[in-house]
Amino acid sequence: METIGAKISKVRKQKGMSQEVLSDLAKINLRTLQRIEKEENEPRGNTLQQICEALKINIEELIDYREKEDKTYLIFFHLSIISNIIIPLGNIILPLILWLNKRDSIIEVNNQGKNILNFQILFSLFNNLILIIGVVGKIQHLYILSYFILIYFLLLLFNISYSIYVANRIKKNDIINFYPNPIKFLRQTK
Repeated sequence: METIGAKISKVRKQKGMSQEVLSDLAKINLRTLQRIEKEENEPRGNTLQQICEALKINIEELIDYREKEDKTYLIFFHLSIISNIIIPLGNIILPLILWLNKRDSIIEVNNQGKNILNFQILFSLFNNLILIIGVVGKIQHLYILSYFILIYFLLLLFNISYSIYVANRIKKNDIINFYPNPIKFLRQTK
């Protein structure tokens, strides 16, 4: 991936400008421009705007703001729910980390992440409540409540199976919000 400094140097050379000419036109220090092109500094704000104006290009030509498509990341994202088998609340922790890491750089990660996290938070609250009722029932010798432990594991198995199903649907290019979200902990943006 080409850096901003390399792109500036390339455009400057294409336009037949020396570093001195560009620094004069952009009204920035020559040493600053040299550091930018050597990738020792990254131009920001006013400096970046002045360089772009001097080169007569748009900022977007230097900085790629677009999100990229990565279906493999989305598949892995949905499969990260399975980490709940090894890590308590892993169905929330790992997707949260993956969502925070790539929500602005990969298409659909922000939307899918909010959908997954909203469901998994509610699922974990509900399923752990079922487990607590089952454990209390077992301790109190209330055998009807001890079946809640079985229900807990069946729901856990369903959650894991469903995440595998969703990953397969995404592999076939079917990207929708798969999880119901009756309570929105993270708001979806349109």
